[in-house]
Amino acid sequence: MIRNESEYQEALARLMDERERLTAHELHLAGMGLDSSEVKRALDPLRSFHLQLAEEVQSYERLKRGEIGELLNLHGLGHTLVALRIARGLTQRELAARLGVHESQVSRDERNEYHHITVERASRILDAMGVRLLSLFEQPILPNSRDASPLAAVA
Repeated sequence: MIRNESEYQEALARLMDERERLTAHELHLAGMGLDSSEVKRALDPLRSFHLQLAEEVQSYERLKRGEIGELLNLHGLGHTLVALRIARGLTQRELAARLGVHESQVSRDERNEYHHITVERASRILDAMGVRLLSLFEQPILPNSRDASPLAAVA
């Protein structure tokens, strides 16, 4: 995951380098007399890496536009906290200042995707970013449940 503008710029540069390298490698392999299926097979791992990097760049660009997505059952909370910081236009340094911690602490937490974060700490981070958390709890209606109404079974 790209976490800041510096990593984004590095990823863009790597993406351009990889694109040029793929083209050069493809020409080289074709020049060796390999047929198209052999060239494809040789380039597939490089293309896979290239596509993964392109997806990371696109994901960061979506976050910068404020397109965050949803969080289900708190899985991915750390990833969502990083995404929210990016979407809010905050640098790690700015978030650190708001939290009263050193920038390296925010960087380390984000690298680890806030592994084992407490609800209290997540709440402080959300408050520092000016983000409000809304919760929706859904309880599935089971067919044999005594709370299941006849209408629920029809729907």
